[in-house]
Amino acid sequence: MPLLTIQNRQITWTSLLVLGYLFYLLLGAMVFQLLEKQSEIHFRDQFQLEKLKFLQNYTCLDRQALEQFVQVLMEAWVKGVNPEGNSTNPSNWDFSNSFFFAGTVITTIGYGNLSPSTVAGQIFCVFYALFGVPLNLAFLNQLGKGLSTHLITLERWVQKPGRAQMVQTLAVASFLTTGTLLFLIFPPLVFSYVEGWSYGEGFYFTFITLSTVGFGDYVVGTNPNNHYIPVYRSLTAIWIVFGLAWLAQVFSVAADLMEKFLQLKWYKPDLSLAEGATTKLENEPEQPRIHIPN
Repeated sequence: MPLLTIQNRQITWTSLLVLGYLFYLLLGAMVFQLLEKQSEIHFRDQFQLEKLKFLQNYTCLDRQALEQFVQVLMEAWVKGVNPEGNSTNPSNWDFSNSFFFAGTVITTIGYGNLSPSTVAGQIFCVFYALFGVPLNLAFLNQLGKGLSTHLITLERWVQKPGRAQMVQTLAVASFLTTGTLLFLIFPPLVFSYVEGWSYGEGFYFTFITLSTVGFGDYVVGTNPNNHYIPVYRSLTAIWIVFGLAWLAQVFSVAADLMEKFLQLKWYKPDLSLAEGATTKLENEPEQPRIHIPN
């Protein structure tokens, strides 16, 4: 196991990785708290002020009745019913939306804005995910191999005499650039146009979705004021599958490069111990052999 020697103490590479992982989580927690906490306090105070204004304008209501109505809105949102608009809003469980939901289950994205409300649907969802998640991983694995086939072929071609290493570098850069354009740069333009988001919001949704983080704060096809084509969410689900395969390849390569870089940087075997042991063996006089007669 690779070792790092600091002040005559050896630290394993695994320990360094664990410490780095914990440090990264702590760093993220502090930064998110710094960036988001004040905004949360502001919106919370603003919401309470709006409730007070509502009670002042509609004196027939008391605070308890308002809180009950807010609770009804929250329950509707949890059940996947958008409180905006009216009863003519499109169903969350038509075929296109159901196809999109099935994709979010087996890809483990799980936006959280929609979930089965019936016991039968919940039980089916468990077994559907139980078999669907491994199937999705196998499918993405094969799809990823297909996406990287041309890179393997190029690597064999580059290894031939007279081929420049720059060609392989350009090919990898082309693979990354093409995937970035198809899965990270162009889709936010479409989402911005269809959903009415800013480009930054569309890019945020794109990456959060393809990385399977899936917070659920932005989900396509949920605005009741928009008129979507029937296959909009189904096409989005297909885009997600191919985007997952590409980004998984990128993450895999990035993880390998990061591990190799850190191991090369921190792997410092204590050669002085080995040299000292070798010198000691060389300086020791040869012990006489004692022959024991039979």
